[in-house]
Amino acid sequence: MNPAAASAQAPAPKAPNLSAATLAQLFEPIRDDLREVEREFARHVQSQVSVIPAIGSYIQDGGGKRIRPAVLLMAARMAGYTGDRAVLYASVIEFIHTATLVHDDIIDESDMRRGRDAVHTRYGNHITVLFGDFLYLKSMSLALTHDTLEIVRLLCDVTLRIVEGEIYQLTKNGAVDLSEEEHFDIVRRKTALLFAGSARIGGMLGATTREQQEALWDYGLNIGMAFQIVDDLLDFTGEQEALGKPVGGDLREGKMTLPVIHLYAGGEERAQTLLRRVVDARSVSADEWREIRSLLTQARSLEYAQRAAAAFVERAKKALQVFPPSDARDALLYLPDYVVSRDR
Repeated sequence: MNPAAASAQAPAPKAPNLSAATLAQLFEPIRDDLREVEREFARHVQSQVSVIPAIGSYIQDGGGKRIRPAVLLMAARMAGYTGDRAVLYASVIEFIHTATLVHDDIIDESDMRRGRDAVHTRYGNHITVLFGDFLYLKSMSLALTHDTLEIVRLLCDVTLRIVEGEIYQLTKNGAVDLSEEEHFDIVRRKTALLFAGSARIGGMLGATTREQQEALWDYGLNIGMAFQIVDDLLDFTGEQEALGKPVGGDLREGKMTLPVIHLYAGGEERAQTLLRRVVDARSVSADEWREIRSLLTQARSLEYAQRAAAAFVERAKKALQVFPPSDARDALLYLPDYVVSRDR
């Protein structure tokens, strides 16, 4: 049974009040490593083709949470690893993640990212597609600088499944009767697997057992699932200024996310008619948006999605029980709470 269904009768949990400042404090031990990841990113997007470092600089100036590299770095510390390969592989993860973002924005026709023009809005689709390809290839080139084929194979597998997830989502775009299982499969591929790979690679760098590596994979996978569900919720509950992009974008792009999947599955005729109209037209008026939000509240669909995110968070925390107590484990245990409490 999926986490949303398993917790359907439980009250919606109240998210803890964890700010970005709290997260920064938790990850203070790896602050210098994260800065080094930033420097590595800038260094490896250098090229004689001037537009490539220009785009790289534009992306870095836009900021970002760097949660995936942080997960890898902290998992490596928890596993007892203190060498320089953690920064290298964290940089690889950031290259892969950035490549997915620039490609996704083109596919989704999203004009904004983090409150600014998306890369393709500023530089055009053709250059941006090739820049994303450049990042994918650069990530694998970096990974191959160390003779650790098991990690390279894992990175290749995760990247392949991310691309498969994007293709699968496109085949389901506009399907108002999308099931939870289909939606979770898309989320698992597109978002959660990179979190899972980040956590596992961190553990693989240290002296960990196979059981501990599997636990780190489960930890990352469940954080990734919760992370995306919260993104889905913020499309209905967030403010445009905080999110840095227009609210309601998912529905206008024909994407059925967990709250609206729950609402549509409830069978209420007005809700189904309205959702079909918005998805088919790829547009939503202010009045329609207010009605959708009202219907979501009445059907308790937002609470349903909150419970699903909370269930994934608990699974993530439980996975870390195979590791002995440490400051690094504490930071990783608190991270899921930040994921479900964020507002952007």
